Amino acid sequence: MRRSGRRSAGTSGRRALVPLALALALLTAACAGGSGSGAASSGTTPASAGARAAAAEKRLAENTLVPLEGDAPVPELPVTVDSSDGREVNVRDASRILPLNGGIAEIVFTLGLGDRVVGRDITATFAEAEKLPQVTKAHDVSAEGVLSLHPTVVLADTDTGPSEALDQIRDAGVPVVVLDPATELSDVSTRTTRVAGALGVPEAGRALNRRMAEDLAAARASVPEGSEPKVAFLYMRGSAAVYLMGGKGSGADSLIDAAGGTDAGVRTGLDRPFTPLTSEALVAAAPDVILMMDKGLESVGGIDGLVDIPGIRQTPAGMNRRVVSLEDGVLLSFGPRTPLVIDILVDRLHRA
Repeated sequence: MRRSGRRSAGTSGRRALVPLALALALLTAACAGGSGSGAASSGTTPASAGARAAAAEKRLAENTLVPLEGDAPVPELPVTVDSSDGREVNVRDASRILPLNGGIAEIVFTLGLGDRVVGRDITATFAEAEKLPQVTKAHDVSAEGVLSLHPTVVLADTDTGPSEALDQIRDAGVPVVVLDPATELSDVSTRTTRVAGALGVPEAGRALNRRMAEDLAAARASVPEGSEPKVAFLYMRGSAAVYLMGGKGSGADSLIDAAGGTDAGVRTGLDRPFTPLTSEALVAAAPDVILMMDKGLESVGGIDGLVDIPGIRQTPAGMNRRVVSLEDGVLLSFGPRTPLVIDILVDRLHRA
């Protein structure tokens, strides 16, 4: 039952700035379609990218999760799993699960174990988690708040902290399983496998991975031939004067590629997840489309305010006001709802 989810040290550099952005703005939920067709939510496959995108937008607007079909899985415990902090963790009881990350929480709920979750992080914004007590705020974990819920297993990631709080939780006898952050499509199945393994429901993890793989394949099949728009992912918080452009490892580069586009930042040689934005870099990138998070676009005054930022108006995207934005907690969640994100991006990035 042991699962290994460790990555090589070489991946740490390209991920270094992603948690900062996620801590400032994000965080994460589930595929649509109880019959396995998440993009359509009704179990059918829409014929066009536009129809798939409309169905995906409807599902995201509902902000609810779609668990796997059938009875909820019964954890087979104990299990010993590898934790990304270098420990081996023995999980004996999954009756009171506490995910300290919104994306991890979405996986737990989608696996069918939502009725066992006892608390939430601020990034768990989906409807099923709304009434759960909030005990953590992204990377600000209160050990006292966590322990007050008497969890039998805690799920975190390598960005969760402070480390002293996690140590205090461990010292109280609570198993803490740490996962790697998810920043690309291949991480979706890896993280699902590890969460399911740690909770003693590996078969449910395999079933969810099959469902997501089918949904992603259907989304990618809608990419039109001969179209490869250049897309710049901009992370902005106008009130804090934070203006960044995504590059290699931002997470958005993986989504843009899956949706049939080219990441403009990567194409111009940005080899870090995020780089301070300059007008010169924007003009050189010459994006056809700008991709943002909803709150980021709102923070700069919407599209009207965005095009007034130096360099934006000089790009094809700025001249044509081609801006795509998605909800903060979904765009980079890399979880069960990621196929819906791809459906929407395929449609919006390739519109004339």
